[in-house]
Amino acid sequence: MTWVAFLEMLPKLASGAVLTLELLFLSACVGLFLAVPLALARVSKRWWLSLIPRTYIFFFRGTPLLVQLFLVYYGLGQFEAVRESFVWPVLRDAFWCAAITFSLHTAAYISEILRGAIQAVPVGEIEAARAIGMRFHQVYISVILPRAFRMALPAYGNEIILMLKASALASTITLMDLTGTAKTISSINYMPVETFVTAGAFYLAITYVLTHVIRFLERHLHPDRKEPVMIVG
Repeated sequence: MTWVAFLEMLPKLASGAVLTLELLFLSACVGLFLAVPLALARVSKRWWLSLIPRTYIFFFRGTPLLVQLFLVYYGLGQFEAVRESFVWPVLRDAFWCAAITFSLHTAAYISEILRGAIQAVPVGEIEAARAIGMRFHQVYISVILPRAFRMALPAYGNEIILMLKASALASTITLMDLTGTAKTISSINYMPVETFVTAGAFYLAITYVLTHVIRFLERHLHPDRKEPVMIVG
């Protein structure tokens, strides 16, 4: 690969990387926003309240992300009621279809992460909060959820990185994300290996930055946590 071809593809791949990041952060934020009420309903002792998140999580964890993406992008447009509704300007846009699908998909996984973290909060802390007169919602807001978020952060970070790699499926619905841009470039310059290696380097760079951001947040939220001591013998 010549330097000229390499320099020509860099700005295009960078533009695709920006779109990938937009999809990633939008789906991660919306997914987290949806996951909180799902997790709270999931740990409810009322079976009828936990039934809805159980069904939601079962569907989105039990079907491939690509199938979900096709159902939203190609499937919803088949209904005339959808095409005539106020949501059609959004659902006919490939970017928003991908963002909606990724958000719904990752919300199912994040809600299970939060559910496990909520159930792992020490009972003694909850009892102490109740002993000083906190009400039910105060215990959740001030004790359970902050502690659960701290415990769930590493797994949440892993889910973000997994979504970064899964976002490559957006190229299947005509979006020019990082993978979609790499496909287009390789079909023009006939250098698929060089093009996709460069695209892979972009993914690695993004993953590297995300990993360090998550580690920074972990250290910030757990200032008293010490690194494990390695014993060499």
